Amino acid sequence: MTRRPLESEWAPRMLSVLRIAAGLTFLCYGSEKILGFPDGRAPEMFSMSWTTGVIELITGALIALGLFTRPAAFIASGTMAAAYFVAHAPQSVYPSVNGGAGAILFCFVFFYLIFAGPGPWSIDAGPGQPS
Repeated sequence: MTRRPLESEWAPRMLSVLRIAAGLTFLCYGSEKILGFPDGRAPEMFSMSWTTGVIELITGALIALGLFTRPAAFIASGTMAAAYFVAHAPQSVYPSVNGGAGAILFCFVFFYLIFAGPGPWSIDAGPGQPS
């Protein structure tokens, strides 16, 4: 019996951990905008910020669960790219100055998930998938 290298054994699991962490964090932004949780403030209904919150809430939950991961990640990645160029880039070229570092990171993590998939710890993986 040959042992797989540590990277190949844990890489799929760490993909799932990355997906869950990113999805839950994204979900938190949506819950703040739509549900007013945890800080009690929420934007005006049907505003651009509110619409973004709906996308964050729904796609964040789907990504965290690993359900329809690729389409949800596609929508979330595009939303964060648009958010960066609409809300952050006009303020400054530098993400550390314009507050857009989070949007860039979310955009590219979700872009990666489009191609990498959800990993083994997901609803999309289904029963019988190796973990």
